[in-house]
Amino acid sequence: MSTSTFKILFYVRKNYLNKNGKVGIMVRITLSGEMSQFSSKLDIEPDLWDVKSGKVKGQSVNAKNLNRLLDDIRTSINNHYYEIERRDSLVTPEKIRNAFLGFETRKQMLLELFKKHNEDVAKLVGISKASATLQKYNRACCHVEKFIKYKYRIADIALKEINHMFITDFESYLRTVGKCNENTAAKFIQSLRRIIIIAKNNGFIIGDPFSNYVIRLKRVDRGYLTEQELEKIMTKDFASQRLINVRDIFIFSCFTGLAYIDVKNLTTNHIQTGFDGGLWIMTKRQKTDTQVTVPLLKIPLQIIDKYKGLAGNSLLPVLSNQKTNSYLKEIGDLCGINKNLTFHLARHTFATTTTLAKGVPIETVSKMLGHTNIKTTQIYARITDNKISNDMKDLSSKLGELEGITNF
Repeated sequence: MSTSTFKILFYVRKNYLNKNGKVGIMVRITLSGEMSQFSSKLDIEPDLWDVKSGKVKGQSVNAKNLNRLLDDIRTSINNHYYEIERRDSLVTPEKIRNAFLGFETRKQMLLELFKKHNEDVAKLVGISKASATLQKYNRACCHVEKFIKYKYRIADIALKEINHMFITDFESYLRTVGKCNENTAAKFIQSLRRIIIIAKNNGFIIGDPFSNYVIRLKRVDRGYLTEQELEKIMTKDFASQRLINVRDIFIFSCFTGLAYIDVKNLTTNHIQTGFDGGLWIMTKRQKTDTQVTVPLLKIPLQIIDKYKGLAGNSLLPVLSNQKTNSYLKEIGDLCGINKNLTFHLARHTFATTTTLAKGVPIETVSKMLGHTNIKTTQIYARITDNKISNDMKDLSSKLGELEGITNF
């Protein structure tokens, strides 16, 4: 910004005499046509003011002291102007005035904004946000708070002080002190980036400290059950009814692709007759609020019929997620399956073993899983050795005569 448009003027209001018969000396700041004025808290006799020079007339001790004070005010205002120009993209006379008078806008703090964001998310839980989303942001905020205390020995940090080094140091902290794996650290950094975007959108910061930072998520080989493992669980006789119930609901998900919370939320109203005359699950994913429609195969229909009227308003008697996963580990041990058996494994199994390995197109699987992007489905899906074998056998039969050539 050009300094030629910036002016400081001292003047007096001769029509406003105080009880001592003096007039107050005013300060006017002009910048690019905008103006702000305020009292200098100094006063003189009206006849002693030199309008042309904007100073006190004469060489008396009082005149020299007042003019020295006015010079100090001018220097201080100039310094505030240059500081604000260096720091902010927009300088206004009001900003300069407030800085000089000590009324400068309070700095926006990172944790303060993060916690406000989380409070806003908490109000939306059950409306448009899941409780798991709130927990994710709360954990991220907690890690940021611990990092600030660990690295800077302070309770909070100004948003304008967040830079590229802050982010890389935070990543290093998460991987070392926080003991987070690569993807967990990346998820926490994604949450931090969400807060930085909010700060930028609200004008709290100008640049983006994430502009030269890449959040890297390592692709994880998500597990799934093979057809043989699925059969082991389905045919195993369990002595405990609790294990039978958990097994049945897990198998239900293996043949519908529904996540734990979506199975838990199912009621009889979600089972509807489709356009083809068959029964379909018609619901919405709690996580993304996307519509999910899944035709019911014979096995999930049998499970629904088995528990009909035994789960109150719910379709199936689903236990808490913690208990369900605990019992699934017990089921895995009893069936001799050396995999980390969790309920979400059922969703992966549906995508891989139940559908794609049987030739169901990935576009169809993506729709049934409630994915808005087919790339998400590709993370779940795998091409099994059995699928490769069957596909190559089909190819061999189609090659026909070409494979009959024996000149090689």
